Amino acid sequence: MTAPPQSTPPTHKRVDNTPRGIAAMLMSVLFFSLMNVLAKLLMDRFPVTEVMFFRSLFALIPVCLSIHLGIGFATTLRTRYPWGHMGRSLIGLTTMVAMFWSFHLLPLGDAIALNFAAPLFLTALSVPLLSEKVGIHRWSAVLVGFAGVLIIVRPSGDVLNLGAIIALCGALTNALAMIAIRQLSRTERPDTIVFYFTLLTTVLLGLSLPFSWVTPDPMDWLLLLVTGLFGGCGQLMLTRAYSLAPAAVVAPLNYTSLLLAVIFGWFMWGEVPTATMAAGAAVVMASGLYILHRETRRQTTVTKPLPAGDGD
Repeated sequence: MTAPPQSTPPTHKRVDNTPRGIAAMLMSVLFFSLMNVLAKLLMDRFPVTEVMFFRSLFALIPVCLSIHLGIGFATTLRTRYPWGHMGRSLIGLTTMVAMFWSFHLLPLGDAIALNFAAPLFLTALSVPLLSEKVGIHRWSAVLVGFAGVLIIVRPSGDVLNLGAIIALCGALTNALAMIAIRQLSRTERPDTIVFYFTLLTTVLLGLSLPFSWVTPDPMDWLLLLVTGLFGGCGQLMLTRAYSLAPAAVVAPLNYTSLLLAVIFGWFMWGEVPTATMAAGAAVVMASGLYILHRETRRQTTVTKPLPAGDGD
């Protein structure tokens, strides 16, 4: 799972640079895809929590370097809502556990495809949690998207197993993390949100190490280091992409991660996607793109009266 994007605080004016935003998003997808492959390899020998710990610990290296070269730690560490960061980190940690565990239990392409249900959950949850209005168009897209999820997991067959359930739980908590980030972004800088999330998840995961420790050998240490570096760089590139270009431009590029997951899954583990999985993933992605289109249209026309009967 790619971590949700952080929006630029309203006190800072954003200057769009669409080509650089697209490049940053593609780099983010590549970094996260490589991280997922290494995590899946490592979890054949190490507990999920240990892999996640080192993913978070070593991700602090590029995150701290970016802060040092940017606005500095004095500004970044300043926060008005420490408990908000703690809550966001707990939700994000749950998402990471579910995501990494699903990589271990499912073909990589299937796990990524089910994670794309997060925007569907986000749209549905924005009504009770953010008091947002969702019209008939987006509700229809949500229902169609969940139909695509059912196509992937085939609840009447043998695919609705523990891995699929965990992947969907990860998509749900990912949507909750997006909501938490949306609320924090009203006052907190993007680097502040990334830093506290990475730091707090490292500390929380470190508490589990005495109960599930497997000593890495030198090659394992290298793989764990690279996994964390890929994760940290991916998060920074994701944040950078959304600060340089409109979401409507860069967000659809995230779906290229499914293509990379299928390629890596086939090359590394011989995982060939089924026609059912491909069809369901296509439906889920189409629904997510339509929701993004309607959300973008709603934002650009918020000051204009909608014709009678029109809705999001």
